[in-house]
Amino acid sequence: MSEIQVQRLFYKVPSIITKETDKNLLAHSLGAVLYMPATRQDISDVVITNKYKELVTIVICLEDSIGDSEVELAEVILIRHLQSIHEAVKSGILQKQDIPLIFIRVRTVDQMTDVVNRLGESIINLVGFVFPKFSSENAEEYLSALQNLNHSKETLLYGMPILESPHVLYKERRLNELLLIKEIVDRYADYVLNIRIGATDLCGLYGLRRDSETTVYEISIINELITDIVNIFSREPGGYVVSGPVWEHFTSTDRILKPQLRETLFEEQSGSQGILLRKELIRKDFDGLIQETLLDKANGLVGKTIIHPTHLLPVQSLHVVSKEEYVDALGIIEQATGEKGVFKSAFQNKMNEIKPHLNWAKKVLVKSEIYGVYDESSTFIQLLSEMDRT
Repeated sequence: MSEIQVQRLFYKVPSIITKETDKNLLAHSLGAVLYMPATRQDISDVVITNKYKELVTIVICLEDSIGDSEVELAEVILIRHLQSIHEAVKSGILQKQDIPLIFIRVRTVDQMTDVVNRLGESIINLVGFVFPKFSSENAEEYLSALQNLNHSKETLLYGMPILESPHVLYKERRLNELLLIKEIVDRYADYVLNIRIGATDLCGLYGLRRDSETTVYEISIINELITDIVNIFSREPGGYVVSGPVWEHFTSTDRILKPQLRETLFEEQSGSQGILLRKELIRKDFDGLIQETLLDKANGLVGKTIIHPTHLLPVQSLHVVSKEEYVDALGIIEQATGEKGVFKSAFQNKMNEIKPHLNWAKKVLVKSEIYGVYDESSTFIQLLSEMDRT
């Protein structure tokens, strides 16, 4: 985008985020997390050429996205990709600040340790690892090994557990299992960046799969689990960032329900361009993705796992803070002096209670540092329309 476009859309411009960013900011910064199977031959080219300009976070997967017979080959390809990225940085072809946040989803603790040892100096461009099927039975092993790697290597590596094992879903075991996991995670809190939710594996335990017209919050058994995960892991102060489950649809299908995007809103904000944008979003079934991302935000989740690059911009655009949220949050922080308990929003449409809304305000200001703040007249619709013209 041009500088003029940026200034028109943003009241506060988004920040550049790197591996070295403060942990609290980094934990909120992953945004749309794109999964790629480690067998892909073009991952390093995607990074070096900046093919997807909205790409901030990649998870290179050595687990369920590759076949059991492909593991050794996938490891070789993955290591080659990271070494190519490192060489591109050393030669000046790629700037360090332009490297996406790169994670590896491993199958086992031994595989994690082996990959680290084989990466050599290219490990400095790796942000960390994703731990699948994370449970009270393997949590200590994963996190203690991660701690040991941090002590033995001259770089910081984070871990992101995925809660997707049967015991976190089965009602009679769930709360005890989540509390056991939380107890272990707390001992290694400095190294845990996010808590992630493996909705696909969890649905699979019951033979369920949501379609593009159904959000994960309408799958009752998963909605219950999300509620408990947020309840246990996101309590303030000191709660963990919990991320939104994967959205796995990227092509249009025959629709049963009406589209979820209001035509008048798009027309009012971007005219004929807005109408065309709405049609394109509906054609790609993105109204379901947009609805689920909004529900993620409403339920306290930050970021979202995605499986297709076309998902990047819609998810990123929905994480930008609105001017109204920003002004309200700033006012709450500034007036949290004990002199008053409530005040009218500068937008004249709500009351801001200082004590109940203080934690919310702090989170909004954190996200505003990362994703920026829309200008008062801008929304995700204008951002998508501007990017469509670029």
